[in-house]
Amino acid sequence: MSTSDGRRPFIVGLGGTVRPSSSSERALKKALEAAEALGATTQLFDGPFLAGLPIYNPSDPACEGANGFLAAVAACDGVIVSSPGYHGSISGLVKNALDTLEGLREDRRPYFDGRAVGLIVAAEGWQATASTLAALRGIVHAMRGWPTPLGATLNSAGGLFDEADAFKDTRDAWQVNMVAQQVVDFANRWPN
Repeated sequence: MSTSDGRRPFIVGLGGTVRPSSSSERALKKALEAAEALGATTQLFDGPFLAGLPIYNPSDPACEGANGFLAAVAACDGVIVSSPGYHGSISGLVKNALDTLEGLREDRRPYFDGRAVGLIVAAEGWQATASTLAALRGIVHAMRGWPTPLGATLNSAGGLFDEADAFKDTRDAWQVNMVAQQVVDFANRWPN
C-alpha cells in the first residue's frame, strides 16, 4: 500500500532505555519490522540516541543534536512510541524526547498533527503498563496526535523474548504487530 500521494508511508519509532536491548526497545524494533513488512519505510530513534539528546530547554526548542530527530518526525506519516513503565509512568528519557518535539510547534503539521501514534509499554507488572499507556495517550492527545485504538501492554516480568529474539507469548507479538498495522493503515489513508 501507499499513502494518498503514492509514497510508501514513513514511520518513525522512538523509545527504549539506556540499557542495551531493553524490552521496550526490542518491542519497538519488532513493530518497525512489522511496519516495513506492510510496505513502510522506517527510522529508529533508540535509547542510546535519546540518551544523547540534551535535556529539553524551552528557551531553545530546536536544541543542538535534535535537528535530525525533529526533521524525521516532521516528515513522517506515523509514529510508534515505546516506553518502559517506570514507577507508574513513562521514562524520563522518552518524556525528554517527546518534550524535544516542541521544536515542531511552528511546523506545517505541528507536533503529531495528522498522524497516528502507536504506543507500546513494557513493564514488570500490569499496573505499570496500564498507567503508563494512559499517560502516553494523554501526551499524544496534547500533541495533536491520534493514538491508535490498540496500545500494546507487555508484562516483562517473565521476560518477553526467547533465545531467538522472538516473543515468547504470541499475544505480545500480535499486539505489537497490530499497533504497527494500525499506524501504517492510518498513514495510507490520511492525506499528508
